[in-house]
Amino acid sequence: MDFSDDAVPIAELLDERRHLLDVALWMVGGSAQAESVVDEAYRQWFGLPEAARRGIESPGAWLVKTVGGICLARLATSAGYAGPAAAVTARPQVGVELQHEIGEVLLTALDALAPAERAAFVLNGCFGMALGTVADVVGRPEPECAELADRARRAIRARRSRTVTPQVHDAVARAVRAACLSDDAVRLSALMRPDATAFFDGGGKLRALVRPVHGAEPVARSLLTLLAHRQRVTLTAHAVNGRTGLVARYEGQVVAVVSLDIADDRVSQAWIVLNPDKLRPWNHPARSVRPVIGS
Repeated sequence: MDFSDDAVPIAELLDERRHLLDVALWMVGGSAQAESVVDEAYRQWFGLPEAARRGIESPGAWLVKTVGGICLARLATSAGYAGPAAAVTARPQVGVELQHEIGEVLLTALDALAPAERAAFVLNGCFGMALGTVADVVGRPEPECAELADRARRAIRARRSRTVTPQVHDAVARAVRAACLSDDAVRLSALMRPDATAFFDGGGKLRALVRPVHGAEPVARSLLTLLAHRQRVTLTAHAVNGRTGLVARYEGQVVAVVSLDIADDRVSQAWIVLNPDKLRPWNHPARSVRPVIGS
């Protein structure tokens, strides 16, 4: 038997496993549980007939989908339910390294979600899985999965954000813009909460980050890489979701919209939309996107 067609570079194999662990960690919340889920996914992969494995166009996507399904089933079962959409609030024991990576506040917010909401948010909102694939995992129609992900996103934002005045929000957002334009990593890091998280929505349409970024310095670095001043790129303050956010343009076209959640006068979450489909309304001539005064 010739196994040469199955050969994969070691770095690719390790990146694949790390990505699967990231997905499982977000889904089940514990390191040991995540390892178990990923091991089970690989067991299922190698349990397939050889012809079936060779017929799978993207093994990585197959594995992510399988990990999502295993996590969803385990979450439902742990709460005593049989169906994939059953509600669950119980949380597995969280590993120390996961607390450091994601942050206890965000974990608590995730815990409050029902399994279907959590799956839709993690798979689509955090890791960019297509809604059609998420629908297969969750067992719901695509529009319903989109609503589940959106509802989960709103719930997480609400739990992680503390109301600040529009003036404070505006000042912090503008300080973030200034730090990006001056390429000031130290200043930008200081504007982030220690447990800050950045989510990147590329919609699979461009090579954007697919994993959430955690921690003040990593979030600052990711924003600087994306938003730092470049020739033909502008960054302005605009009203985004009713509060001051940031809009990046390349040769006059909106290419990124950033909304910020602020707590204790610092950024707790950054939501970066890069998906060209979602940005289309910003570039439509009929739409009036009014900048915040003084941008």
